[in-house]
Amino acid sequence: MAVLQVTDPNTIAPLFAGREDTLIWSYLQGCMGEAFADDLQEPQSAVICVGGFMFFAGRPDPEMVAVKPASFTFDCVLMVPPSRDWEEVIEAVLGERAHRWVRYATKKDKTAFDLEKLAQYAAGLPPGFELRPIDKELYDRILKLPWAWDMCGHFPSCEAFAAHALGFVILHQGEVVAGASTYSYYHGGIEVEIDTRQDYRRRGLATICGAALILECLARGLYPNWDAHNRESIALAQKLGYVFDREYTCYEVYPWRSL
Repeated sequence: MAVLQVTDPNTIAPLFAGREDTLIWSYLQGCMGEAFADDLQEPQSAVICVGGFMFFAGRPDPEMVAVKPASFTFDCVLMVPPSRDWEEVIEAVLGERAHRWVRYATKKDKTAFDLEKLAQYAAGLPPGFELRPIDKELYDRILKLPWAWDMCGHFPSCEAFAAHALGFVILHQGEVVAGASTYSYYHGGIEVEIDTRQDYRRRGLATICGAALILECLARGLYPNWDAHNRESIALAQKLGYVFDREYTCYEVYPWRSL
C-alpha cells in the first residue's frame, strides 16, 4: 500500500472530523506540519505530523505508523491513536519502543479564567528574577538550550515566531531558567509549551510565566490551549484556571529515527 505526502489538507479533513486536538487544526488550517495518506483522492488512512506529534485517522494502517517525515529530526515522537484498533497497530509495529502514556486534555473555554488571579500570579516574581517577552535575542538563546527548545523550536525562524507566536521567559542572573511559549499555532490560538530548568523547579516560576502568557493571549484575542503531558502539568493548568476535559492515550516512541 502506498504512503503519499498530502498536498491538499481538505482531502483528509473528513477523516479527522470532530477531533479537538489543536495540532490537527494547525495542519488542516495550513499553519504548520505535514500529512501522509494512502491515497490522495479518496484516502482511507492518514497521519498528521506537527511538532513532535503524529495523529492517526481512518483505517488502521501499519505503514502510517512507520512514516518518518523528513522534518522530524528528533529521535522521540508522541503518537496519538484515535481508537483501540490503532493502538494495537502501533504496539504491533513498534513493540517495546512504544511506551503507552496518558495525557490530559482541557476544555477550550475563554470564560474559565480569573483575570485578577492570573494578574496576581504574574506579578509574583521573586527578587532577582526577571520576566521578559521572547524577542530575537531570547529566541536564539532558547534554541541552544535542549530543555527549552520546544518553546521556539517548531518555528523555522525568529520572523515566523514573531508573526505567529508569543512567549515569556524568566531570567535569573542573566540565564533563562523558565518559560511559557508557543508550541504550535492555529487560527485564533496557540498550543502552550511550559518548561522550567530542572534546578529551578518547585519555585512557582511556571505559574508566573504561564499566567503572563495566558493574559497576553487573551488580550490579543487568542486562545492559549493547554494539553497536559502528565499529572503535574494538569494540576498547574487547573491552578491557572483551565478545566479538565478528558484523559487520552498516546505512545511515546523512543528511539524512533533508528527504527
